[in-house]
Amino acid sequence: MALPRPAPGTGKWWVVGTIGITLGVIAAIWFGLSATSGLAWSDAGHNVVSDARVDVIFDVTNQDGKPVRCTLEALDNNHGQVGVLQVDLPASTLTTTRYTRTIATVSRAVAATVDSCTYR
Repeated sequence: MALPRPAPGTGKWWVVGTIGITLGVIAAIWFGLSATSGLAWSDAGHNVVSDARVDVIFDVTNQDGKPVRCTLEALDNNHGQVGVLQVDLPASTLTTTRYTRTIATVSRAVAATVDSCTYR
């Protein structure tokens, strides 16, 4: 049994629709892949050592064998910044690497976090 042919004059819309769907699938794949690649970081915890010190524990993912510079910050009860530290991390070929760094603070911190990381 043969498949029916499209009505006369509708063939161009089938072509346009097919091209549109193909471009949409390609765009979805591209966005999905780009969202899962590149440098990423996440907080793994912190330890308030004293009124003048807090340790921050964090993971860096996808270093791709390149050195990285991260900015860490310590925060007080009002979410005010009481300490900041830029750290240069060595190159790593591991998928995820855990680091612990100490931030000097001007008053007691209640939280510490990674603000940003970039390739050096």
